Parts: sequence; structure tokens; C-alpha cells
Amino acid sequence: MAANLTAFDWSIFFGYFVLIAASGWWFSRKKVNDTNDFFLGGKQMPIWLVAISVLATAQSAATFLGGPDQGYRADLSYLATNIGTILAAIFVAKFLIPRFYQYKVTTVYELLEIRFGEKAKKQAGSMYLFGRVFASGARLYMAAIAVAMILFGNIEAVNVVLAILILATIGLLYSLVGGIRSVIYSDAIQCGVYVGAAIAVLYYLLAIIPADFSQIVAALDSPINGDASKLTLFNFDWDFSSKGVFTVWASISGFMLLSIASFGMDQDMTQRILTCKSSVESAKAMLWSVVLVLPVVFMFVAIGLLLYIFYQRPDLMGMSQASEVVQTFDGEKITIFMTFVLNEMPSGLRGLVTVGIVAAALSTLNSGLNSMSSVVIQDLYRPWLLAKGKTKDAQHFVSAGRLGMVVAALALSAMAILSFYWQRYTDTPLLAFALSVMVFSYSGLLGVYFNALFTRRGNSKSVLAALISGFIVTLLFQSYIQDQLLGLDIGWVKIDLAFPYQLCVASAISFTICYLGKPDESEHNPQSFAHLAEEN
Repeated sequence: MAANLTAFDWSIFFGYFVLIAASGWWFSRKKVNDTNDFFLGGKQMPIWLVAISVLATAQSAATFLGGPDQGYRADLSYLATNIGTILAAIFVAKFLIPRFYQYKVTTVYELLEIRFGEKAKKQAGSMYLFGRVFASGARLYMAAIAVAMILFGNIEAVNVVLAILILATIGLLYSLVGGIRSVIYSDAIQCGVYVGAAIAVLYYLLAIIPADFSQIVAALDSPINGDASKLTLFNFDWDFSSKGVFTVWASISGFMLLSIASFGMDQDMTQRILTCKSSVESAKAMLWSVVLVLPVVFMFVAIGLLLYIFYQRPDLMGMSQASEVVQTFDGEKITIFMTFVLNEMPSGLRGLVTVGIVAAALSTLNSGLNSMSSVVIQDLYRPWLLAKGKTKDAQHFVSAGRLGMVVAALALSAMAILSFYWQRYTDTPLLAFALSVMVFSYSGLLGVYFNALFTRRGNSKSVLAALISGFIVTLLFQSYIQDQLLGLDIGWVKIDLAFPYQLCVASAISFTICYLGKPDESEHNPQSFAHLAEEN
């Protein structure tokens, strides 16, 4: 497929890399003096910029490729999950952000140290790092597959690995010097690139579909196969199985918990909102990001709706019958959007979509590098030095933070490469596990943080037990794990539960286990969050 890239495509690709290289240099000019600068931008970042950065961090190559697939196969109900996101943002703004600023934390897990002791901080930080390596590494792999398809025309091992290393190196280089400040500014640029690519694809699809807008809407509202309207926004079905993921009930339960954990307990996302001057500005930035995500996600889903018209409605395309849609590449199943990119995109637009995929991947990758480094340095390395009685100056920790980003880049690259080989030599769906592993981590974190916020119960041992139990309970809900248990003939009954409800059950169990721990006054501050919640 690389042979189909014209000089125009390559010029777009080259221009994009010049842009991010120049922006990386420009935003790294300000000297970084300490970890407050490197990890929090000196708490001087403007609201609008942080909001865009949070938006960019929430998106990824999976959204770029998966959003259109959702629109093509289903309807608009995915957008309704933002009801839970809005409720979650309000919760985080009221209960978590004020405490982050009150205790002047650099990572969200420092809050648990105040409540449960230093061990709890390390345990939660380690759980985050474990999940982030799997989740971000797998997303890097997905982006690399798409880039290899377009640039090299195949998905052979050497080219996929090369694509992984290219993406990881670029993400590392333009965020290494300036820290989180460079990351946030570059996030805004990456967001503009992939949103611009999505707008261009929408315009192109509308231009090549002969039907007018009213005919397109009517066709989406009444699919010819008798299915429900593809314009359905609110799904009120009482379906708790894996087919009922995007119902209103899932939105106000599991998706709300998912967003609470993402905004307030995942350093990857929360680090951005902690760069604002105050808790009030931080809350505004988060709420604005929630508002901005709606039109962006709608664009990607709308691409899928138009692809449905393009491939499944020959009557509106001026054709007698629909041609067979081959969603494979080198024997691998690919999304409908990649099928369209590889077979239908004209010169120039293919190049723009390529950089859009890269931009979506990098906006997630560089945030993971800095947030992972912040947890390693602030929650693990710095306390280790203090325990050894060693003191270091501010510049030492800045250098350590940069080294931490290099290590994180290597870890994510290794996970991405592992994903490639694992998928080819085993039947175990590692990628499905890797993409959802942050949910596994979130289950335990939700249980622990809810105890910290609203009770006086728990200790470092019950925190560890809660984190582990949340992970294990979520794991037991996975279909491929249940298939293994059924084969052991131990009387296991298979349970098909949508992942939002899996999160609800696992979080409740994690909360209960953490609550069972008797408070240890020597480990935590007795005047902690439960007391503050009562006062407020």
C-alpha cells in the first residue's frame, strides 16, 4: 500500500513531523527547575489548554478507528454514555479535586498516603503502572498496525515493530525536555490534527455519496434490513449482557464509575487537571473537556454512519447491488474505517488520515509517559531515597523524571511488540485483556478511594486486599477466563455481564474488603477525608 502514497501524501506526512518537532522545541524552551515544573507545569496552565489536553488524552487511535466502527455496526447510543461522564465530572469536582489541591499532591496516590499510609500509596501507584503498561502498550500496537498498513503496505513483524519504535520515539522526544508543559501544548496540536482529519473525511464522504442529506437521514432512521434506527441515542433496554453495553442504565452506573476513576484516580488523566492554578480552575477545565468530547466523538461515529450508507445502501450510491466488503488485510480482520482508508481514500486525504492516526496515538502515548514517570519518581523513588536517608537536589529529580519517561517508553514499546506476537501464536485474546486492563485496576481503586472519602475504615493491608480483589473479580467475569474454568469441571456457571456492570460488582466487593480493615491510627491521619466530608 506504500506504493499508493503519492508525493502529496508524503509531503503531508513530512509537514506533520516538522510541525511537532518545531512545537516540541518551542514549548521546551522554558527551563524546568523542579518536579513541580516537570510534572505539574508549575500549576500555571490555562483552563482552555488543559481542557483540550484532557480531551486529547481521553482519545486514542482506538477511538479514531473504533468510533467509526461503532457507527457502522450500531447506532448513536455510545454518545449517551456521556451522561455518566458528566455526573462523574461533577463528583470529581466536588469530592476529589479540592483535596488534591488542599494536600498539594503531585500524584493522585499521595492522597492515599495521608489516609492509609505510605504502603497504600505505593500499592495504588504500582497497580496504576501495571494497568497503564498493558493499556497504553496495546493502544500503541493498534496505532502501529494502522501506520504499518498505510506506510509499508503490509503488517510483517519488522514493519510493525518499526512503526512501534517510530511512534514511541517521536512521543518521547517532543515531551522529554519540557515535561508536562510540552505534553499539554503538543496535545492541543495533536487534537487539532486528528479532529481536522475527521472533518476532512466527513466532508469527503458527504461529497461522494450522491444522496442528499434528507435521504441519508431517512436511510439511517429506517435500515433496509429491518433493524432499529441507527439514529437511536437513548437505549432503555434492560439488557445487562455483553450486548447491552451502551444502555442508559449502563451509562448512569458503570460508565459513571469508569469516568470517576478516569478523571480522579488515574494519574494519566488527573495529572493534566492538576496543572491549573486552583481547584476551581481545575474543575472548570475538566467540565469543559466533557463538553468538548461530545462533538468530537459524534464526528467519529458519524463517519461510521456514512460508511454504512456507502457500503450497505447501493440504492443511494446509484448502484444496482452492494459489493462485498472485505474487512481483511494480510489475513487479519480490520475495522471498516481502515478498509475505507486502504481502498477508497484519494491522494492527500490518505496522508491526512495517516497523520490523524499518528496524532491520536501520540496524544495518548506522551501523556502516559509523563504520568508513569511521575508515579515512579514521586511515589516510589523519592520515598525510597528518604528511607535510605539520602537527600538530592531538585534537578536530580527532574533528571530522574526524564529517565523515567525513557524507561516508560521502553516498557510500552515492549508491551506493543508482545501484543503483536501474542496475537499470532496463541488463542488467548491478550489485546482484549490489555485494552480493558485499566478497568481491572479501576475496580480496586474505586473501592479504596470511596473508603478514603466517606468512611474512617481501612488500613494498608485491607487496601492491598481490595486492589487485588477488584482485579481478580473483574478478571473472573471475562469470557475467556470463564471458558477455562468451565473446562475444569468445578461446577462453574458462565456469567455474561456487560463490562460496566462488571465494574459495579467488582468495585462494591473491593469497597467491602477495604472497609473490613480495622483503622490503624499509626498509619494514617485520623482527621482525614471522612471527617472533612462531614464538615463540608
